[in-house]
Amino acid sequence: MEKILITIYEEDVAPRFDLSSVVFIASLNDKRETIERKTIVLTSASPEELCHMILSQGITHLICGGIEDEFYQYLNWKKVEIIDSVIGHYEEVLDLFLKGRLEQGTNLMFQKTQG
Repeated sequence: MEKILITIYEEDVAPRFDLSSVVFIASLNDKRETIERKTIVLTSASPEELCHMILSQGITHLICGGIEDEFYQYLNWKKVEIIDSVIGHYEEVLDLFLKGRLEQGTNLMFQKTQG
């Protein structure tokens, strides 16, 4: 089973991993359909706490804005697929991911202004 974690700020992907205190988690079935969705508010913004949550929750994919190399390398070493430098509403980002069209550096805000 795949589990996706998106760091969020208000309704968008949080611009920085280390300052994110709210996360959205989606669990997918074998057909890549969402079977569970939840939003979790962390007690504080801590990249260490977030890494611990990612590993303890069995997260397979992390979608975020900017992430420090130290945490990127650690989570990548732990076999978490990371799609970073993503900008946009987290629901739209999740939709792109489910369609297999989300890439590192995706900027949905830029695409909207370009028409």
